[in-house]
Amino acid sequence: MPTLIEALDSWLPGARERLARFTPEPRLELVGRVEHVGDGIAIVSGLPDTRLDELLLFPGDVLGLAVELAPDRIGCVLLDEAGSVGAGNRIHGTGSVVRMPVGPALLGRVVDAMGRPLDGGPRIAPERLDPVERPAPAIIDRDLVSEPLFTGIAVVDAMFPIGRGQRELIIGDRITGKTALAVDAIIHQRTSDVVCVYVAIGQKASTVRRVLESVRSHGAFERCIFVVGQAEAAPGLQWLAPYAGFTLAEYFMEQGGHALVVLDDLSKHAAIHRQLALLLRQPVGREAYPGDVFHLHARLLERAAKLGPARGGGSLTALPIAETQGGNLSAYIPTNLISITDGQIYLDTKLFHGGQKPAVDVGRSVSRVGGKAQPPAMQGLAERLRLEYAQFLELEVFTRFGALLDERTRHAIERGRRIRAILAQTREAPLPLGAQVAQLLALSEGILDRVPLERLPALKARLGAWLAERAPAALARVESTGKLDDETRAALLAPIDDLAASFHQREGHA
Repeated sequence: MPTLIEALDSWLPGARERLARFTPEPRLELVGRVEHVGDGIAIVSGLPDTRLDELLLFPGDVLGLAVELAPDRIGCVLLDEAGSVGAGNRIHGTGSVVRMPVGPALLGRVVDAMGRPLDGGPRIAPERLDPVERPAPAIIDRDLVSEPLFTGIAVVDAMFPIGRGQRELIIGDRITGKTALAVDAIIHQRTSDVVCVYVAIGQKASTVRRVLESVRSHGAFERCIFVVGQAEAAPGLQWLAPYAGFTLAEYFMEQGGHALVVLDDLSKHAAIHRQLALLLRQPVGREAYPGDVFHLHARLLERAAKLGPARGGGSLTALPIAETQGGNLSAYIPTNLISITDGQIYLDTKLFHGGQKPAVDVGRSVSRVGGKAQPPAMQGLAERLRLEYAQFLELEVFTRFGALLDERTRHAIERGRRIRAILAQTREAPLPLGAQVAQLLALSEGILDRVPLERLPALKARLGAWLAERAPAALARVESTGKLDDETRAALLAPIDDLAASFHQREGHA
């Protein structure tokens, strides 16, 4: 009867030689134990060499992230559902941090915060794996924000322009159109060279589905990446989602390209951070948030930048979203985010319910950087627009009391109503630069003053196609150069005047 070695050698040729070369050596394996698990966190003992943010492997291939190190315990955030993990289970350290697959293969895909597909598509073959926690670009590597990032939303591009590399906060109460405004900005990039990353943090599945359908129907879905940490996912995945989204966008920035990241929303991210901190028994501060909540978002948003020529000249623009309660901008998380970002677009509940969409409050909104990146054509036409509109909003209050108005005040109110009508815009219909400039030109030249107010929406809807047919060269010059010289101005004004006259004549005939 053959021995075990002979039988093995006959089944696997060369086994005898391999066994002869094998030298057994002792190997140290550090093993920890689960002391407590529940609500998305685990308390672990042992593993004294564990580093902060190291991945730990639990039974059932469940991963955990070491976020708190103490002499006698390790606090972990679970990145998967706990499943069969229980007290007394053995766990192992991996010696690695969380890494995200990056590269062009992720374009057009829906993934979770670990880079695992959620869209039912094939397995992703990434170019490389990058850590989700990365230092922000150094000051010496940054350049001035000088290139515009158009959103296609007239009120934003005219009054609160955004530059590539800027961090502009979108803030407002619940159901005021924050996500819609950000999604319209993503849709508008279908005609640009910007790669978009949408990050859903604690959002309902129905909300995420609407965003996906909107971009698929109206935008360039194949040039977008969707990182989803929805409300049903493990809290650790929701917590990790914004960092994973930035890592995906940084790949394209480092290649010399341009990326836009939408974080929807950081208020929920702060709430998840507070939840995990309370479960881990960390000290609390204002509104029960832990003391590091400011650093949590500061180190994240600081990664948005415009790189200098030596680093390829790429950019990463961030549009974080935050939710307020009762319009309170002085709450803890809103004040933190306002101080971190380069401006905010505030959406007002009263304007929204009054039918003004997007419901941007021009008095509370500001862009501290983007004006330097605004095209000269838009800048010249929008210089007085914000002031006139703000004055109109103040004067309009007095008209509700039936006060007698002089001619100058009446004219200011009529003009303000036309500004409001021009700035109103439907969802999923971003405007190109040429159409926006044409509208503002008609407004500044007083052409729209003779068009009845109720006819302005119809004129706006027709203006783009009208100019594309009668002044295509002028529109192309505005789009390519961003300038409005005398020749281009005249070429646009003539067809606009004809269109306005036709609307005025129809009204008079009626």
